[in-house]
Amino acid sequence: MKMRLHITLAAAAAALLAACNGSGGGGETRDSVRAVGSSTVYPFAKLVAENFVKSNPDFASPIIESTGTGGGIELFCKGVGAEHPDIANASRRMKASEFETCKANGVTEITEIQVGLDGIAFASAKGGITMNLTPEIVYRALAANPYGKPQTAKSWHDVDPSLPDEPILVYGPPSTSGTRDALKELVLVKGCEADAAMKAMKDTDKEGQEKICTEVRSDGAYVDQGEQDNLIVQKIEGNPDAIGIFGYSYLEENADKVQGLTMNGVEPTYENIASFQYPGARPLFIYVKNAHLDAIPGLREFVAEWARSWGKDGPLARIGFVSNPDDVAARSQAASTAFTPMTADGLK
Repeated sequence: MKMRLHITLAAAAAALLAACNGSGGGGETRDSVRAVGSSTVYPFAKLVAENFVKSNPDFASPIIESTGTGGGIELFCKGVGAEHPDIANASRRMKASEFETCKANGVTEITEIQVGLDGIAFASAKGGITMNLTPEIVYRALAANPYGKPQTAKSWHDVDPSLPDEPILVYGPPSTSGTRDALKELVLVKGCEADAAMKAMKDTDKEGQEKICTEVRSDGAYVDQGEQDNLIVQKIEGNPDAIGIFGYSYLEENADKVQGLTMNGVEPTYENIASFQYPGARPLFIYVKNAHLDAIPGLREFVAEWARSWGKDGPLARIGFVSNPDDVAARSQAASTAFTPMTADGLK
């Protein structure tokens, strides 16, 4: 009887999704949840998917793709129907421009759920280079034109005489990554605006100031390593003088190979990220396409699996996931069942 009920529901969902597609969608259907987006959220979403299959054996296994936050939201916003993803995983909040693109393409009802927290960890190989970083140091080392002047620093010692006289070599995320966006907002801009003139420039030339504050050097000192954070771990593991930038969960997962570097004297730990003492702490999100909730079999149940997994003692915490503060957790729990559509309020 249970299997017959699921078959009936799946058939109904397929018909509904075909209706969502309209005349231009070709009537495609899909029997599995599809989520795209952040490489940082990817390992957490994969674990949720594995547990979902165990809890819901009558549903197909979800498809989880690591495309980067920006690329994932772009795919998510292209339209409604089986050829488009149901969920966008994101290591930053959706931008106002992305929300407008969604609406223009008929994706008019989206549920935003902050699933937890993460930190942008700066790390080196065990026994490798070590230093106490600050947003100013990182900005002066990585900016294409620090404070509007030519980039001349070749070594960390050039940036600050107290630092090692070793070449600047940083492996980090690409421009499509939410980790790169967070690096800009949480570290580079703060380091840039430590200079009073640069902070004032924001009021007179916002576009010019943003370029100076966020453009990363392209002379080989910063290496864009792609969307797979594990590759960054491998790169720094093999070079004791290199530094990597990736999500905190990858630091914890590879604690036997790499070591975290302090930022403003604060170590990248679970407790320091949860309390926002660590400067690189950031929220993680999933965006759910409401039009697919009753059209894709298992979508509601998959979101419910997220909600069962994100607690302080849940399965995600065991792989480096940092739980939301209690007030945010309560809002996220409500969002996972009510699916109230988000608005543009507060989006940048």
